[in-house]
Amino acid sequence: MAGGGVQAMVFRALFVRLTLFYLVVTGAVMGVVALAPSLAHFLPLGGAQTLLSQTATDPFGGVEIGAEKVGNLSSSILWLFVAVGGAMLTTIPVTWTYMASRSRSEYDQALVETMIVLPIAVTAIVVMVHNSLALAFSLAGIVGGVRFRNTLKSSGDAIYILLAIGIGLAAGIGALEIALVMTVMFNYAFATLWLVDYGAKDGTHRYLRSPEAAQDAEEHDQSGEGGDLD
Repeated sequence: MAGGGVQAMVFRALFVRLTLFYLVVTGAVMGVVALAPSLAHFLPLGGAQTLLSQTATDPFGGVEIGAEKVGNLSSSILWLFVAVGGAMLTTIPVTWTYMASRSRSEYDQALVETMIVLPIAVTAIVVMVHNSLALAFSLAGIVGGVRFRNTLKSSGDAIYILLAIGIGLAAGIGALEIALVMTVMFNYAFATLWLVDYGAKDGTHRYLRSPEAAQDAEEHDQSGEGGDLD
């Protein structure tokens, strides 16, 4: 089968998988809130409205999480579990896009695992320091630690780490809707760029390649070189 046909099949499978995931998760959350409206107070949502509408008076001020109904230990633990679980759930489709688009030679399982667990640490850190100037230094430490303790096979993989940090940030400040929109746009845009092979040129490194497509392209290049020699 031609590399383009294999790539189109993988794209369609990824597109369907992503769409079903977002529909099922959205429907499940709406169903739970409809059955138990009080649980809506423990969803890390609504922070985007606060960030967009508030007037910045103090550039060093803290970020308002907006969990006014969290008033005791049990409700705090519930909010934290929902925030961390939501961050992890939002990250899962991003790992699907990575696994589908990376060639076998450049695939990094450690990066996939890091994307899953990194939002947990970021969410917890943001909750702890969200009303302190230490937030900026903590985030710098997170990025620095990830950069120097994990060797990425490709510079393009750094965007996945950045995305995982963004998801944790959004969950930590109670604005998981930002992470949802960010990952939805990222996954569909990335998959579309992969399908159309946007910006590709013959003989250059191509990041968005399935293993079959990359192998076919390599065999085609080799056969072309052999023809020139003859």
